[in-house]
Amino acid sequence: MKVEIWSDFACPFCYIGKTYYEQALAQFPNREQIVTQYKSFELDPNETPQRSTIEALAEKYGNSVAQTKEMTKGVASRAAEAGLTFHFDNMMTIHSLDAHRIMHYAESQGKAKELAGALFYAYFTDNKNLSDHQVLTELAESVGLQVADVLSDPEKFKSQVRADEFEAQQLGVRGVPFFVVDRKYAISGAQPVSVFLDTLNKAWSERAGGLTQVVSSDDSDSCGPDGCKV
Repeated sequence: MKVEIWSDFACPFCYIGKTYYEQALAQFPNREQIVTQYKSFELDPNETPQRSTIEALAEKYGNSVAQTKEMTKGVASRAAEAGLTFHFDNMMTIHSLDAHRIMHYAESQGKAKELAGALFYAYFTDNKNLSDHQVLTELAESVGLQVADVLSDPEKFKSQVRADEFEAQQLGVRGVPFFVVDRKYAISGAQPVSVFLDTLNKAWSERAGGLTQVVSSDDSDSCGPDGCKV
């Protein structure tokens, strides 16, 4: 059974949702028979990289820097509940296309899960610049991958990224994270572990076609082209 996850590495709720999904998967009796596939979704391809994330969010939502810092504290608290550590004060904006391109290469090498974890941790905890090729190279090497050939050619795996994003449009994905379980159930946002576990059990028992929305998202706990609800 396959679980597809559309996400972006600059999306805080994507990291939280991925973590809750993995915690649910660890409790799922048939977890060895689940294939998890990471799908690309760029939140803002036109974002200016290496701006202060807090300042960028303040500008996007029309808030002061002080107000935005308070909002990000709430997201950091949500992350802590999932066992994650977010450092927003030193976080900078990025272009995530190259990170998505090397993720597709990682999938071809059976290393997608490992690289996804490394990329999310590097951005939200270590505040590394995921637009920087040297940073991406080092992160890939940390999970046993060599990505110099991919990064040196901007067209490599780009079509796969665009195909994922087009597929998301066809499915009506408006924000991420977005999980599709067995092409039957869709979960929007960083939902609780129980939602993921219940859905895995239900999909496993049914193994039927169609796509059913498990949680009708109110656009909270997810990120879209207009930003994250923080």
